Amino acid sequence: MKNVCFLLLSVFLLLARPATAQLYDVRPGDVSYNKSPRPAFKVQVDGSASDVRDFFQKWMKSSYNVKFKTGGVLGLMKSDVLTAHQTPASSISGKLVDLYATVTAPSDSVTEVAVFGGFDDNTFFSADKTANEYTALRGIVQNFAGAARLNAYRTMVAEAEKKLKTAEREKERLEKERISLQTNTVTNLKRIEELKKRNLDNLTQARADSVTLISTTLLLEQQRQRLQRRRDRLSALDRKN
Repeated sequence: MKNVCFLLLSVFLLLARPATAQLYDVRPGDVSYNKSPRPAFKVQVDGSASDVRDFFQKWMKSSYNVKFKTGGVLGLMKSDVLTAHQTPASSISGKLVDLYATVTAPSDSVTEVAVFGGFDDNTFFSADKTANEYTALRGIVQNFAGAARLNAYRTMVAEAEKKLKTAEREKERLEKERISLQTNTVTNLKRIEELKKRNLDNLTQARADSVTLISTTLLLEQQRQRLQRRRDRLSALDRKN
């Protein structure tokens, strides 16, 4: 239940996060590619690097029909360059373009995506040389930021709902166990009371039997003595005759 509360609180804080926060705020920057800095647009979003990378690729395919090729394995503070060479992207240019994306993980729960592009390996989009394409690329990254934020909400809510269902099932199990234990306790207490009563009856009977035994023992001794006296008298009479 604590995990559910934490997840719900996380969703609330995510929703309440101001628009000026660093997360989901697209900003220009540089990315090192082929040993040279390339103008790019960067945005940090919630989620692990692998999940964000998968979502970015699917979103670009469904939104712009741009299919990025997957690179190596992602890891903490390690980047992975995704590429889409000579692909049509009418929202950027009427020409074929090369698009690139790097995915880095500054932490386990935050991922940074940087997107840059150009017409070829020698011409990359920049604010001064290809202003229209550069601005269009920023629009794509901003759209991705909004989609990633919505995806993060859905993911966190789905996880919270899953945790809640698990907690509800555990609560039902514990409630059934509690009722079973309570029933067993009542039954055991009833048996204990019956045994206590039986023990008291047995104790009373034992005491009564003890008194009877004493009386019987005394009576038996008296009868033995009486029998002995009669035997003695009988022997005396036999000797006289």
